[in-house]
Amino acid sequence: MDAASVLALITLLLIQLPPMVGEELDEATMEHMKQYAKFPNGKMTQLQQDVEQRNLEQSDFAGGALLSAALKLSQFLTVAGYLRLLFRFCLWLRKRIHQRYSSDEQESSSSSRKKEESSRNSMEEEEWKDDDSNDKEHLFREHIRCSAWSMAHRRQEVETLVGNLLGVLQERLSKSFFLVPQPAIGVGSAFEGWSPRVHDAVYCLLVPLKPSRGHSFHLELGTAQEVPAKHRVRVKLECTCTRDQGVENMLCFVHQPGEALRRNQDSSLLSNLCTGCYLDAQKTARWFQSLVSSAWGEMPHSPHYAMRVLPSRRSCKLELTHASGRSLFVELLFGVQHGDSDIFLSSQAPEAIFTPGTMWAESLAVAEAKLFSHMARQAPHNTVHLTCLQLCTRTLVGTSLCPYTLKTVVMHLLNTIPASNWTRASFLMRLQDVMLYLRSCLEKKHLNHFFFGNDHLPEDIILPPAFREAEPLNLLQCLVQDSDAYNKALRELEELEGRLTGLLLYGV
Repeated sequence: MDAASVLALITLLLIQLPPMVGEELDEATMEHMKQYAKFPNGKMTQLQQDVEQRNLEQSDFAGGALLSAALKLSQFLTVAGYLRLLFRFCLWLRKRIHQRYSSDEQESSSSSRKKEESSRNSMEEEEWKDDDSNDKEHLFREHIRCSAWSMAHRRQEVETLVGNLLGVLQERLSKSFFLVPQPAIGVGSAFEGWSPRVHDAVYCLLVPLKPSRGHSFHLELGTAQEVPAKHRVRVKLECTCTRDQGVENMLCFVHQPGEALRRNQDSSLLSNLCTGCYLDAQKTARWFQSLVSSAWGEMPHSPHYAMRVLPSRRSCKLELTHASGRSLFVELLFGVQHGDSDIFLSSQAPEAIFTPGTMWAESLAVAEAKLFSHMARQAPHNTVHLTCLQLCTRTLVGTSLCPYTLKTVVMHLLNTIPASNWTRASFLMRLQDVMLYLRSCLEKKHLNHFFFGNDHLPEDIILPPAFREAEPLNLLQCLVQDSDAYNKALRELEELEGRLTGLLLYGV
């Protein structure tokens, strides 16, 4: 029974109840009393009897009505009690249902929460794995960055030491007829910024040589068919009669050869550093090594570095040990410039091949160094082309693949992929490009030399016309002629890719 039914029942009971007379008389009773006062005694008595009879009847009727109302009220209270019990039962039932629903909801929520937590934990675990991978990549990049910073610091240190050394030598040789060393040019992987070795890297510098007064250099270049090419530097005497009037007691080697040679016998270029009329790289190396040994004590940094000349037939190799115990390895190569270009005839020659002292190798090391410097100026900060090259060359140990092959691959890619695409975010993509390009070249047995016949070089790289007009030179021609070497190169490429993957994933 709802609340509306209960209210209707109460209203019905109230309507059926008779009017009750309280302590205050109603209007009908007052009217009868006034009329009663006007009647005589006899009539009054009769009237009183009538009134008493009527009151008795009314009293019987009121009692019955009251009894009926009481019975109805008792029934109402009974029903109300049942309703109250029913209402309380409904409340209890609703509470139980709510508790059960809440429990189910809580269990569902808990289950959902557990699933979410499990999912979150799984995601966090995956993220942790990703973060771990990212951490490894970050640590590897940090290692590369620290290595690059350390190498840059050592480069500056080497440049300062070699610059001071050459300054002392130039002062000593200013009045002689020997060779005149020019400011050194940093070349090779250590100065270009991609050396796979840091602590024991060899810092190579090319020292351009100029002829002394009364002498001139004439380059005699071999042909491309000659292996190795027979490049030589002829030394000629020049007339100084009119050119060096300001030099006191200057004798002309052309017009006064006997007297000039006799007076300057100990400082004669032809008699000391040449074989016949050709500049000898081995004699030049021995002369320079002796000069460095005697001049080191005049160096301002000599108290802080112990210098030792290492054996070398065609260059000057130095080991410089700081007072702290840290060592620097320096190799000074000698070069004669080809005109005003970035091509030099260098004293450097393959160690495995015997090369006569009068034979000089054609070197593009200066042009290559200028290319990497050009890229450093054009590319955004922290580009990864050097990191890619350094990482790849670290995996070449024990293989027949040479670093110059990888260097040529990277130079070709630098010439085709914009510098803005060599950012850190594209590191793996660029590394993949390097390996794919290398694989393509090995499979085709063809890799063009970067400078021969290349019309897309930066303008600040100066090459002789013969280089730009030359036919492309295949650096992998040996694979065409030797099938065993070709199969070995492909096997080593697979090994190289495996090493590279291990280095990226595990740092080993």
